[in-house]
Amino acid sequence: MKVLQRFSALPAVDGNGVNIHRIADFDQLRFDPYLMIDEIKSDDQQDFIGGFPPHPHRGVETFTYIRQGGFEHRDQLGNVKAIRAGDVQWMSTGSGIVHSEMPLADAKEGLHGFQIWLNMPAKDKMRPAIYQDTSEQANPSMENEHGANLKALAGNWGFSYNPLMLSATIQGLAGHGAIADLTLAEYGFATLNLAGHQTVCAYIYSGELHYVNAQGLREIAGAGQMLVLDPHDISHFQTEATGAGLLLLVGNPINEAIVQMGPFVMNTQAEIDQAVRDYQQGRFGKIR
Repeated sequence: MKVLQRFSALPAVDGNGVNIHRIADFDQLRFDPYLMIDEIKSDDQQDFIGGFPPHPHRGVETFTYIRQGGFEHRDQLGNVKAIRAGDVQWMSTGSGIVHSEMPLADAKEGLHGFQIWLNMPAKDKMRPAIYQDTSEQANPSMENEHGANLKALAGNWGFSYNPLMLSATIQGLAGHGAIADLTLAEYGFATLNLAGHQTVCAYIYSGELHYVNAQGLREIAGAGQMLVLDPHDISHFQTEATGAGLLLLVGNPINEAIVQMGPFVMNTQAEIDQAVRDYQQGRFGKIR
């Protein structure tokens, strides 16, 4: 695989004192349609117990995937859901959502999860919000003979040279986005042909990936790093003794300039100002 760019997650604090690691690009949009990926990973409740009290969103899609622990989601649409290990939640916020995400009281073994933001096309930013989750059905997965497990979280996925395809419950992400969880056992590997997408990213959350760079030199990328890959090259993911876990994020750029302020992602400053006024005046509604 050909690595075009490489990013490292940086520590940050969000919500009510939640410690996270974040990769974000709201300016150059180098992984359009994706804007941000946050990872929460801790066995210490003090890192996440404050959770994310009620807050708004407009003009952005949030995609949450939990690998360990869980949280309770509430929003002004009336959704009250426990999102647990293995579950996915997708909110295409459109004209506005107010929601909260608080750790589950019975999740006492730590928390490991991700929230990924995708931009929305200007034409969709003021449409009604869409909410979906997989709390009542498992995400489909498949294995190859080389120690790889591929779990489809959104969109359609499959290994190269294998006619079997996985269709996730969650479909219709902005920018034709698709997301998968790929885990590799010791010395495992997997090949995926992702040439149908213009944006291909791999965020490593555990272990190491091994690859050869453009100069023919061996490179190693570890946990907390995201690789932006050439979509026209066969994506071959390989690890050694450490094994590896990674999120695959693919899609097509929206190619629209944006203005971002906190939880709002719009196309002009005037639209951001309007979002702030609408929220302050209670037009987003309240959590029931």
